[in-house]
Amino acid sequence: MLKSVKLGSLELPNNLWMSPLCGVTDIPFRALVHEQGAGLVHTQMVSCSALVRGGVNNRKTREIMAISPIEGPVGIQLFGADPAEMAESARQAEAEGCHLLSINFGCPVPKVVKHNGGSALLKEPELVQAITAAVVGATRLPVVPKIRLGWDSESVNAVEVARRIEQAGAAALVVHGRTRAQGYGGTADWDAITAVKKAVGIPVIGNGDLFTPQDIRLQLGQSGVDGVMLGRGAMGNPWLFGRALALLQTGQDPGAPDAPARVAMLRRHVAHAHERRGPQVLAEMRKHAMWYLKGLPGSSEQRARLNATLDFQEILGILDGYLEWLEQHPEAEARDREATFASDAGCDGACEEAV
Repeated sequence: MLKSVKLGSLELPNNLWMSPLCGVTDIPFRALVHEQGAGLVHTQMVSCSALVRGGVNNRKTREIMAISPIEGPVGIQLFGADPAEMAESARQAEAEGCHLLSINFGCPVPKVVKHNGGSALLKEPELVQAITAAVVGATRLPVVPKIRLGWDSESVNAVEVARRIEQAGAAALVVHGRTRAQGYGGTADWDAITAVKKAVGIPVIGNGDLFTPQDIRLQLGQSGVDGVMLGRGAMGNPWLFGRALALLQTGQDPGAPDAPARVAMLRRHVAHAHERRGPQVLAEMRKHAMWYLKGLPGSSEQRARLNATLDFQEILGILDGYLEWLEQHPEAEARDREATFASDAGCDGACEEAV
């Protein structure tokens, strides 16, 4: 079940990938999940309109596309509805030094959908095919679109869309097992993902409701997919990759990290984010703190203190003090480490693809 994935000339070390998440998958976060063993990471979504029309001085878009050697193989995910703009965006993204290009045909967020982006394009399979073909033709990199099952339960068309994507020359395909109408509610339909896998010859990566190493092993074994893409399960929980790799390689899950390990990882994350992006990142780190600290003893008080300051040294002081307290009180460990992770969390980005 655990294997490398070859996409053209690109060979990825394993088939456990990190999903693009707006407001989450920046370089510091991507570096952590790469350290834990992710075979591929992705940038946050990049708007092709912002990239093409904004020009080289579009600071925010360029910041999203920034890549570092410390994060391993990385894909840039593009979204848009115009084939020519998407092709030009692909050329610019390739120039950034990424290893793979992703196309977002799955985001259900209204801000994206109302501009005919993301999952809105599932209502136009011919346009999905045209966009994919335009991007494939504009780059030497592997192109891996991401789709949902369809717009709603009355228009499930993932098999048709997948076949068109294959015909357009995509190297692989990611399928999230929900419709746009479901958003992030309900349960991901892995039988539908299996049907897509059986319908095409390119690798299919499954996505949805992967919160534990056991979830990952189950779906790799039952669905027949070539790999999985993790999303919400890794928020505040980069260890998910390392645990899943261990389970697939040895049959043994090393278990969830203890409270001190979680606080120490949050401290590393905050410090790296501040080093790279400066004080403006500290407000954004509050949601990460919520995910890392969820369910830990005394964490509600610590979260309140963290939310009350944007001073970097004060934040480090709060985390250092909490870590010292936890190490001195091992009996205060969370009762159920697994249940405390943020499996029910969502991103608060304006156009997240949290899955």
